[in-house]
Amino acid sequence: MAETSGGKVKLSQDAAIVLGLAGTAMAFAYSPEDEAERWLRVLRMHGRVGEALQALGVPEGPLMTEARSPGSKASRNSVDAICRHAVRMADARSADRVGTVDILFAVLATYGSAFDRALYVRGTSRDELLERLVSTPDRALR
Repeated sequence: MAETSGGKVKLSQDAAIVLGLAGTAMAFAYSPEDEAERWLRVLRMHGRVGEALQALGVPEGPLMTEARSPGSKASRNSVDAICRHAVRMADARSADRVGTVDILFAVLATYGSAFDRALYVRGTSRDELLERLVSTPDRALR
């Protein structure tokens, strides 16, 4: 759980999985573009965002950034920053849980055009993803 101004906000199961996997994946990232691709890969498999990305036909596929040795630019700090941002977003809407949608918006705010490029390379866009999220009924914020 994470502390916020309104108390404790819990992570949904899917959000916890995404953050855990991202923590492992970011250790091997070497640039913001590579981090953005890794976020897309973990988001694609979990929660409401994963359902939307899969419905848009986003393939799992290999990383599109060129292979390099892990660098010092990417670190666990990027995952912590995304988590804090997602918690603030959930807290602002008085949610009791952080979901994958909160993580997505934190990633979009942090990585901007790098995440847009990762989506484009896989055949979709930020607009298509957001439209899909808006048009899909919210069974439970995950």
